[in-house]
Amino acid sequence: MKVYQSIEEFSEAKNSVVTIGTFDGVHVGHQQIISKLKEAAQQENGETVVLTFFPHPRMVLQPDDNDLKLITTMPERIELLREYGIDHLIIQPFSKEFSRISAVEFVRDILVNKIGMKTLVIGHDHHFGRNREGSYKDLEEMAPVYNFRLVEIPEQVVNEVAVSSTKIRNALLSGDIKTANRLMGHEFTLNGKVIDGEKVGRQLGFPTANISVAESYKLIPATGIYAVLVKVEDVIYQGMLYIGNRPVFQGKQLSIEVNIFDFDQSIYNHHISVMLKDRIRDDMQFKNSDELKKKMEEDKLIAVKILS
Repeated sequence: MKVYQSIEEFSEAKNSVVTIGTFDGVHVGHQQIISKLKEAAQQENGETVVLTFFPHPRMVLQPDDNDLKLITTMPERIELLREYGIDHLIIQPFSKEFSRISAVEFVRDILVNKIGMKTLVIGHDHHFGRNREGSYKDLEEMAPVYNFRLVEIPEQVVNEVAVSSTKIRNALLSGDIKTANRLMGHEFTLNGKVIDGEKVGRQLGFPTANISVAESYKLIPATGIYAVLVKVEDVIYQGMLYIGNRPVFQGKQLSIEVNIFDFDQSIYNHHISVMLKDRIRDDMQFKNSDELKKKMEEDKLIAVKILS
């Protein structure tokens, strides 16, 4: 997959089959679009092109709204789209100036003239252009004018639930990892650097790797204990993840730390990936560290059972 950091970097692909979107989470709805995109490219002997935007438009147009957190960072999104077999990924910097481009200008000047679009594969409810003025109906009218084919993707439903990034974010924020993973079609992942901690876990017999997530916009799920898989230098281990303020030790800042089972390597300053499988329990207050240790032993048994 070739990655371009703006539309200006892109040079025309062969019979460009294009889709557009933020693709946060690259969930099963997005995967259906990608599947149709690849199918259309195969039919037309063309190449697949995903046009996405960063920062997220809401972060630019509503700068005072700090509530939006994203399921995937841009590096995570790039890797997921690579795994799903996209040929070209254009990451267009989103700005207020870019947001003022009209729907017609966007289709004519960017999609057709710059990207060389022959086919557009798009969700049923997609809106685009200044003030989101462009709709699927507008695209139907523009297709014969600018000589491109239009492929509509209907809403994706999983277990009678319409899939959306918002529903996945809400599931993660409530700690419902199983629902989030089901709607995504893959595990929610935290990627970060292992930093020096206070060695509290080691004192309890559960040494942990403290994780620093660089991207401030990355969504962190609800506090609690999770059964996880941990990727360290391409090797997968089982473990349990803690997200919380360590109330037993009067913690003030949110801590993200993982106990990797049967693992005794020093991995400070290493980057690791933690794939969340299920939530074991809430973050809890305990009378003392002995009570906490006993609960962590129970947590480990549950985690092993979930992961086996």
